[in-house]
Amino acid sequence: MGPRRAPRITTMNQLRKVDQDDIVRARNVLLASGRRTPSEEVDAYRVLAQVSPVSYLPLLASALQRLSYDGGSGKRHESCLALCEEAVVVARSIDAAEPGRADVLYRALDTFQGELYRVGRHTEGLALRAEMLAMGRAQAELSGDPVIKGLHEWAAGLSEEGRYAEAADAMTELVAAMLPGGPRSGALAWSLLEWIAALHDAGRFGEALAAFETLVGIEAAEAADDRGPRAGHLYSLIGYAQMLDTYGRGEQAALARQEALVLLEELADTGGRIFSSGYQMAYWAVLLSMSGAESGRAASDGPHPSSGAEPMHWSPSAKQRYFDSRHALREEVDALALRAAEDPDRHLAELVRLKRVLTIRSAVYWQSRTHRFAKEVHSLFDDGVSLARRLFRHDPAEGRRTLARNLIDRSTFHTATHEFGPALDDFRQALSCLGEAA
Repeated sequence: MGPRRAPRITTMNQLRKVDQDDIVRARNVLLASGRRTPSEEVDAYRVLAQVSPVSYLPLLASALQRLSYDGGSGKRHESCLALCEEAVVVARSIDAAEPGRADVLYRALDTFQGELYRVGRHTEGLALRAEMLAMGRAQAELSGDPVIKGLHEWAAGLSEEGRYAEAADAMTELVAAMLPGGPRSGALAWSLLEWIAALHDAGRFGEALAAFETLVGIEAAEAADDRGPRAGHLYSLIGYAQMLDTYGRGEQAALARQEALVLLEELADTGGRIFSSGYQMAYWAVLLSMSGAESGRAASDGPHPSSGAEPMHWSPSAKQRYFDSRHALREEVDALALRAAEDPDRHLAELVRLKRVLTIRSAVYWQSRTHRFAKEVHSLFDDGVSLARRLFRHDPAEGRRTLARNLIDRSTFHTATHEFGPALDDFRQALSCLGEAA
């Protein structure tokens, strides 16, 4: 038997002129009491949309999107991209006077741009995001809603393309609209993280620090009112301290670390209140990746993840490049370890740096795979601390802050896995290295 042929997808443009029998059959499909398949539904709507476009074009656009991706099985149709493109064509053909046209077209554009990004057609995907943003602005002007649909997706696309100044402007506009509404179940915190990262990437360091201070304040208020986890406040404080250090604000960084110490002591004493572990884990991983952004920036010959964004929101190609880089990094670390053993003066500091990059990328990769997370990355954090201790013994001047940083990394890992005693021990050792111990 020869290979099975893929079913042919007939689009609106390819349909023959319908007759009365076609119309009757289509209506019978939709009225039948038995369960119809998504494909049968699309075929029926394709016929009826030619007879009554006002009623059936919106239904056809939605049905095409459902056919393109089966949410129940998580499987894409083999003609997914073509179906999504047809949904946009159908949505555009809806009469502009129809009140629901904008919502139907926006959803179709959103689905299509996601598929374009999935297959690596970023330029076309970003162009659709620009169209979505224009529609969002028009809808916001009519509704008075300050939060503009499409602005977040536009900013993320700009960031992946390295257009940091534009991404920072877009996130500044979005956060300004969101702030008056408050935390909104964590949505504001995530947007603040992306805003901070965009400002940092754009070189707007003063604004980045001010944004981080805003995030810390919001997390503190949420934890104090028992609406959010203390761990989220802790991670924010530690990330804020690291950014303060990066920008030469050592005294402020030390104060932030003292606040973090008080929080860790409370967590070690009480065990902390457990909130959504998946949320906390992702929040920790994003802040960890931001702390390693300078040493871990992806190559410039392709898209890279949007800084500050959850990995689940990265485009597929950027995500694949980021995670696939772990394999080459591991080989480089292994080779460098041999050279560092022979000539630590030349290679040990670079080995510690690259090991941290590998650890961060591995932690980000495994954080969503909770059943294997601790097993896969615990040894990486331990190895990072051991290497930093070697560097400290070999060169105390350079190794002191490096050891403190790696100890703090491992402390946050222990916190993420609810091992608050070891987390506190590591953090106290880090403060001792920095001369900040009480």
